[in-house]
Amino acid sequence: MCIVALAWQVIEGLPVCLLSNRDEFYARPTQSLKHWENSPIIAGQDLQSGGTWMGVTEAGRWAVITNYRDASDQRVYPTSRGDIVADYLASDLPPIRFTQQLEQHQQDYAGFNLIVGDRQQAVYMSNRGEAPQVLAHGVYVMSNGLMSEHWAKTQHLRQRFVQELLPLLALPDISEPELQHVAWDILEDQRQRLPEQLPQTGISSELEQLLSSTFIVSPHYGTRCSNFLRAFSQHVVWLEKNQYGEQQGHIQQLEFRYLDRASIKAKV
Repeated sequence: MCIVALAWQVIEGLPVCLLSNRDEFYARPTQSLKHWENSPIIAGQDLQSGGTWMGVTEAGRWAVITNYRDASDQRVYPTSRGDIVADYLASDLPPIRFTQQLEQHQQDYAGFNLIVGDRQQAVYMSNRGEAPQVLAHGVYVMSNGLMSEHWAKTQHLRQRFVQELLPLLALPDISEPELQHVAWDILEDQRQRLPEQLPQTGISSELEQLLSSTFIVSPHYGTRCSNFLRAFSQHVVWLEKNQYGEQQGHIQQLEFRYLDRASIKAKV
């Protein structure tokens, strides 16, 4: 996962609205969005390491992670960042408690940016310089640097997210096709940033340029799927669009209502 735009408790009746692109090597085996067997997790799955980049549960938990890009870090880590999301979704710890515990062994992982949430709270942290912090109501965009850093890439997505999608979500009579059209148009933006706007993460300027667009295309690496998640007060609508391979262009839609505690216990 390389870029995320989140509106947290900004729109009445829609506490969570999230757009994201997952960027990965095309050869890395991946399972599309599904309800994991014998697990509360609803997510895609990295079949190489077993974790996920983004997921939700019927109890109202949700999480998303991105890599922190630092070419100078050549360590080999024994742990997978995708396990963090899966571990949070499978737990019952409040977001702030989970991230505080994670902070105690955060250096076991390669660099990451993480947002975890439930129906009451959202928390951001990075193991490369940002301690866990409870998010106030607002719009947040994160990519492969610290969320507090100014990247032209994240600023561009924020502008389109705020100016084009969020106003439509507030309209009572907006059609679903129109809404989806705007969401995919934002996520499939291939316009790259100017050379002077690029961050310095230790990679070549050519590669930095390639990675500077919201949507990435190259011979071996790029945007594998795009996600449009809406968590309303009582239910969730998640659209995942496949962006590569035989299923390119296919949109999978998953909807469910939140389970109350009694229903969750009975299900377990």
